[in-house]
Amino acid sequence: MQKIKSLMARQGLKSPQESVVDMSPVESFRTPSKEELRELREQPTDPQAEQEIIDSIEEVYFSSDSFDMVQYELEKLPPDLNLLELEEYRDKLKRQQAAVSKRVADLILEKQPSYVKELERVTSLQTNLQLAAVICTNARRQLHSAKEGFTEASLGLLANQRRRQLLTGLLKSLRTIKTLQRTDVRLSEMLEEEDYPGAIQLCLECQKAASTFKHYNCISELNSKLQDTLEQIEEQLDVALSKTCKHFDVSHYTKVQLAYKLLGKTQTAMDQLHMHFTQAIHNTVFQVVLGYVELCAGNADTKFQKMQYKDLCTHITTDSYIPCLTDLCKALWEVMLSYYLTMQWHDEHYKEEEATPGADDSSAEGSDESTVGRSYVKKKLEHGLTRIWQDVQLKVKAYLLGTDVSNFKYDDFIVVLDVISRLMQVGEEFCGSKSEVLQESIKRQSVNYFKNYHRTRLEELRMFLENETWELCPVKSNFSIAQLHEFKFMGQCRSPSVSPSRQPEFTELVELSLFEQYLQGGNPFEMQIDNKEEETEDVLASNGYESDELEKSVYQDYDSDSDVPEELKQDFVDEQTGDAPVKSVSRETLRSRKRSDYNLNRANAPILTNTTLNVIRLVGKYMQMMNILKPIAFDVIHCVSQLFDYYLYAVYTFFGRNDMHFQSASLPSQGSQPGASRQAVPIYWYESSGLGLISSRLRTTLSRIQESLIDVEAGGENAGPHASPEERKEKVPSPHLSQLVVLTASDTLYGLAERVVATESLVFLAEQFEFLQPHLDTMMPSAKKPFLQQFYSQTVSTASELRKPIYWIVAAKAIDYEQMLLLMAGVKWDIKEIMSQHNVYVDVLLKEFETFNQRLGDVSKIVRIPLPVSNVLWEHCIRLANRTLVEGYANVKKCSNEGRALMQLDFQQFLMKLEKLTDLRPIPDKEFVETYIKAYYLTENDMEQFIKNHREYSMKQLTNLVNVCLGSHINKKARQKLLAAIDDIDRPKR
Repeated sequence: MQKIKSLMARQGLKSPQESVVDMSPVESFRTPSKEELRELREQPTDPQAEQEIIDSIEEVYFSSDSFDMVQYELEKLPPDLNLLELEEYRDKLKRQQAAVSKRVADLILEKQPSYVKELERVTSLQTNLQLAAVICTNARRQLHSAKEGFTEASLGLLANQRRRQLLTGLLKSLRTIKTLQRTDVRLSEMLEEEDYPGAIQLCLECQKAASTFKHYNCISELNSKLQDTLEQIEEQLDVALSKTCKHFDVSHYTKVQLAYKLLGKTQTAMDQLHMHFTQAIHNTVFQVVLGYVELCAGNADTKFQKMQYKDLCTHITTDSYIPCLTDLCKALWEVMLSYYLTMQWHDEHYKEEEATPGADDSSAEGSDESTVGRSYVKKKLEHGLTRIWQDVQLKVKAYLLGTDVSNFKYDDFIVVLDVISRLMQVGEEFCGSKSEVLQESIKRQSVNYFKNYHRTRLEELRMFLENETWELCPVKSNFSIAQLHEFKFMGQCRSPSVSPSRQPEFTELVELSLFEQYLQGGNPFEMQIDNKEEETEDVLASNGYESDELEKSVYQDYDSDSDVPEELKQDFVDEQTGDAPVKSVSRETLRSRKRSDYNLNRANAPILTNTTLNVIRLVGKYMQMMNILKPIAFDVIHCVSQLFDYYLYAVYTFFGRNDMHFQSASLPSQGSQPGASRQAVPIYWYESSGLGLISSRLRTTLSRIQESLIDVEAGGENAGPHASPEERKEKVPSPHLSQLVVLTASDTLYGLAERVVATESLVFLAEQFEFLQPHLDTMMPSAKKPFLQQFYSQTVSTASELRKPIYWIVAAKAIDYEQMLLLMAGVKWDIKEIMSQHNVYVDVLLKEFETFNQRLGDVSKIVRIPLPVSNVLWEHCIRLANRTLVEGYANVKKCSNEGRALMQLDFQQFLMKLEKLTDLRPIPDKEFVETYIKAYYLTENDMEQFIKNHREYSMKQLTNLVNVCLGSHINKKARQKLLAAIDDIDRPKR
């Protein structure tokens, strides 16, 4: 096949396809000649046969333009060629070619007009192309001329200028790059100078410039380095922000805030700031406590560093507790003051911004963003107040509860309370908090401390009472509890936390808050160092007198009324009945009274003992504690009431029930002391006297005190059931009178001086409690005020009622009533003549009263006897004497009318002489004697009515009255009737 193709090539023959390819476009579409068209038309046409011939053409001929028909036909030749077959096959191909050509010719003839028209267009196009070639040739020639004449000469200069400008810009960029590369040094200098806004501004400008020149390779590294530097600046800025938590500096904080504003992280700065404040509180308190713990530990052991703060607080020693607490509060104050100044800075800063809006606020959008930022910062700061104060409370609470303060000295504990109270005041001014956490923790410690403290004080009070000799403690006549150091706080209008010693310094700053006071410096907790000032009040008088002049002035100028006590100028009113006398005390009586020692001795100085003074001081200390810490006010006031209760019970136990033979219904009795020179008055005298020595209110009070406060088991008294150990822990054993106090000597009126000092000191104490009632009432919670009112109405007001039972014991022994009965028994009362001379027993009785008056004067040289005391003594003695007279008259077996007249004479003589000895008006129980004497003359019916109406007389006295009257004007039948009436009266008593 290759041979055939090579042969064809050698002969110059080409395949039809190649022939077509070699033709030019014009030649390829050459229009067939007319002869050819005619020849084709002349050929016989059988459309069907022609179509069959065309259909017989193999599909491969229509496949693609790249089809090599020659190659295809040659490959179809058989291996053995047959000329005949080849010719037949050639003829077939020719017929196929002729049919195709004919079909093409038909199509060409059919499209002849379009062909001609298109051919014309091609010809025109050829002509235009030739013209364009000429124009291009001319243009090239002219461009060549322009290049030589203009471009190379003029535009070359412009190109050089442009290149110069580019190089100049490059030089400027290189210089900027050089500057950027040297910014690290300047940034470091600015950070050392703490110029954070400038450093950030420079860094941001460098970043902006770096982004401009980012197409340079060297700038990519610089850009990342600047980013690292900016992060480093933020870290240092965060450290600088944390420094403001302890020591706020306006310029420093202004720089920091401006720096954060440049970074666009103002809100983030607020979040960080609060985190730093929380951390500052923790680190501050931990370092303060750690310092004291390590100092007290005294060794180099570092195990404390790893402890939790709560555990660390338990290692604080008692000696270092208060200094550490003070330093702790000082440090926390610095943190809170810094926060306060931070808020103040933001308030002022925002006011300035509102007054002079900056360029950044010129647009509405920028203004809105700024407003949102301010609102966020303001809310964050306000919310942070409570959070920070809560952290402070929790830290101080852990410190407070870490040590048992129950054994602290009182002054030390008051300092603790004062510090915490001041801290609570700081909290209230800081965020308006009531400091519930601090109040609860200090209340727990206070209750624990106070119970222990009060138990110790009660034991000390018992020791004082058992060692008290009941001698007068000399104080000035103008003595007032306000002069005592413990009560100084009452006279100062101050916050509960300000210590009394420091108050005067702050009187002019009352209107200012603590933050305003210490804004420029100082610390509100520094005053605690000076809290324990040495102050000794001058309340004691020398030798019982304020001065010799005062002593002289008491006794001179008797004729003047200027120094007569007001109580003596007033009309006398019976203390028991409240009845006014018939006449006022005369001037002569006043003068004689003025000469009486037991009225004017020691002027009018209060009567009190060292124990009384000690109790008053204790009350002052208790009130200090209440004033500082009101939540435990009720517990403290309850303990204050126990102090008074115990003192009252001790005075009653020592002097009110000794030597008494009668058994009390609710109180344990105690027999008479051995060695008593005289027998006490019989019980029926007491019962029939109607004195009411122990009122039901006093009896109830004493029973309550014994039941609630007195440990009867420890005192050896077996009254009541055994109490539990917990209840006994809250009680105190009953006190015992000191052996140095002698109450049995008649020459001292059976310890009258001691009794006066004891009783009147109790009355003085009650007066002080009355004075303190308004102060206690303001401190007492509203729900507990009924307790205070009950304490005053049922206990304090009963103090003066103890005078009756205590002085009754003296009165019962001071006069020898038994001797009177014996003398009266020897008198003959059934006389027939009216006597003009009274009996001897009256003189003996008056002598006894004179002796009593003399001894009363002797006692008054030792201790001043107040008028109420002398009145009670005289009243008791006169009442007992009158009852003795009635008892003596009731012992009479026989009596005549003349005998009754003699009784009246004796009694009138007794009254006449007695009125010269005492100013007590009216004479007590005068009617009691006179009525009994006159009853002798009553008729049967009147006597029966008398028995029913006068139950103050005993059965014996009434029975004797009936028996004596028998035979004179009462018969036996009437006697039986009257005795039956007496028996009926007595029956309900059985």
